[in-house]
This record gives sequence, structure tokens and C-alpha cells, in this order.
Amino acid sequence: MAAEDFDPDSTGYISTEKFRSLLQRHGSELDPHKLEVLLALADSNSEGRICYQDFVNLMSNKRSNSFRQAILQGNRRLCSKALLEETGLSLSQRLIRHVAYETLPREIDRKWYYDSYTCCPPPWFMITITIVEVAFFLYNGVVLDRFVLQVSHPLYLKNALLYHPQLRAQAWRYLTYIFMHAGIEHLGLNVVLQLLVGVPLEMVHGAARISFVYVAGVVAGSLAVSVADMRAPVVGSSGGVYALVSAHLANIVMNWSGMKCQFKLLRMAVALICMSFEFGRAVWLRFHPSAYPPCPHPSFMAHLGGVMVGITLGVIILRNYEQRLQDQTLWWIFLSIYIIFVLFAIFWNIFAYSLLDLKLPPPP
Repeated sequence: MAAEDFDPDSTGYISTEKFRSLLQRHGSELDPHKLEVLLALADSNSEGRICYQDFVNLMSNKRSNSFRQAILQGNRRLCSKALLEETGLSLSQRLIRHVAYETLPREIDRKWYYDSYTCCPPPWFMITITIVEVAFFLYNGVVLDRFVLQVSHPLYLKNALLYHPQLRAQAWRYLTYIFMHAGIEHLGLNVVLQLLVGVPLEMVHGAARISFVYVAGVVAGSLAVSVADMRAPVVGSSGGVYALVSAHLANIVMNWSGMKCQFKLLRMAVALICMSFEFGRAVWLRFHPSAYPPCPHPSFMAHLGGVMVGITLGVIILRNYEQRLQDQTLWWIFLSIYIIFVLFAIFWNIFAYSLLDLKLPPPP
């Protein structure tokens, strides 16, 4: 179908009459949910014309903010049954539908995701990062001959991956500390949360966006410790995990009526209890007598750094499914705040330790 067939004057628009004739001739060739969206687009337009580029974006599985606004009114007129009511689905189709209802608050988005998802690529980031974290934990467990409360081993701090205030000039430690965990109790809860929450989010929003939230939470976590708990080391992936979980929970609360996941109140309560338990464990460990004085046990501030990333940058990403983030004013505001914090923390690490004449624990 050429553009001149529907837009002979090159105005950039298609008349709704020609648009409807197109749907009548080719509707049987389209996915039923995509046809439903097209009809919603036609019904919602009051000017008698439709943007040709929006039509092209839809057919090529790309959507713009103007397209989303165009179908909002039409979405209220959709009379077909909800995706949740469809029967005869295969196991994989039921899984995709389940993920859609777990993460997306609008029925039009859920149907769009259901028709568009191909599992190519699969949610590789969260699975890969989890496998690597477990592998490093098992390796350290064998080396230290300890799997519970590894952090209490006298040689624990000698690992080159964890963040230590005396070695803060080694920039990789602000990221690689996620591969060190205090013990199996620490690793277990983080792995469960990042798989149960992170994998569905990555299936919907893609590896690029979810990895950004995760890594931003990790970096914010270590930098928060270097600013607010300057004598303590940092271990564990809690910064990234709390960024994802906080963003997801905040998105559910902000779209409470639209989210159709089952038992959402109970599941939110369980998630908050698990997060509180893990945070409480981290606080207890931080102030427990250290196994390697004068250096204290790892800090809990990384959890709070992750939460701040989740309820700012993370929420903006999850609320804008398949939309251009650069078109969102709040995205630029929160991204600017994050960059300012990172720059502040870098200068703090360069100058504040010497200016404050802080007595740090010796290097491991």
C-alpha cells in the first residue's frame, strides 16, 4: 500500500472514509487486537482525518504519544471482550497475557503487548545478572568455606569486587559490589525479587530500559553509601533490586484502578514485608559488632539509593510503555537530578574525605 493511494495530495493525513475502506478490505489480514486499535483510532477522530504517520507507526509496531492520545477516546468505546476473558489460549499465550496484566494498567496496552510480543530477544539481562551473582556467591562460598553470613569471615573484605571506602578510587567497585552478598539469606531474597519482578518488567519494557533502572539503582546505592555512611563497605544487589521493585509498586499504586493483577493488595503487602525484612537485616548487620574491626559491616544505605531511583526515573519509564522518554518533561527533570547527584557524589569522594579529616578503616 503506497502513501499516494490514501494521501494523494501529500497532506500527511488520511480521510476517515478512506481509512475505513482500508480496514474493510484488509481487516481479515490483521491481528484482531490491532484491528480493534485501528477502529478505536478511527472512532476517536473528530476532524475527519487521521495522521498517516500514526497509521504507519501502528502497522510497523511503533507508537507515538500523539497516537496514544488519539485512541484514548476510542478506547472507551471498545465493546469486544477483555483479553482476560479470551479462551483456548496456549501455555505461552497465557504466560504473555499474565505478564501483560501484571505490568500494564491500560487494556489497550495489554492487547497491543499481547499481539506484539515475540520473545525475541528473551529477558536476557535479568537472567544473566542473576546467574552471575549466584556463580560468584558459590565461588566465594567454596573459597571461604562459608555460605551463611559470609560477611563475617575475616577474609571477606579482601575480595576485589566489593566497595571499600579506602579503595574508592577503584571505580569498578561502584558497580561490581553487586556480585558480593553477605550470605545466602541476602542473596536468596534479592534473587527472588529480581526474578519475580525484573523478568516480567524486562519482557514488557525491554532490556535497555530495565537494565538502565537496575544499573542506575546500583550506582546510586554505592554513591549514597560513600556520601552518607562514609566508613562502611557495600555489598549486594539490593540497590538495583529496590530500584525495580519500588518503581513497580509505585506504578501499581499510581494506576490502582487500571491494574488488573490478581490479589494486588495482598501481593503488595508481601513485597513490602520482604523488602522491610531485607532492609531490617541490613540495618542489624551494619551495627552488629564487626568481624574485622575497625571496619564496620556493610552499609544499608544502598537500599535507600535504589528506592530513590525507582520512585523517580523508574516510575517514568514504567508509566511510558513504548513511548519516547525524551518527549517526557519529567524524564528530563529526574534524569538531571540523578546526574547532579552523581556529579556531587564524585566531587564528594574526591574532596570531602580529606577536608573532613575522616579516619577510615585500613584497606583490607
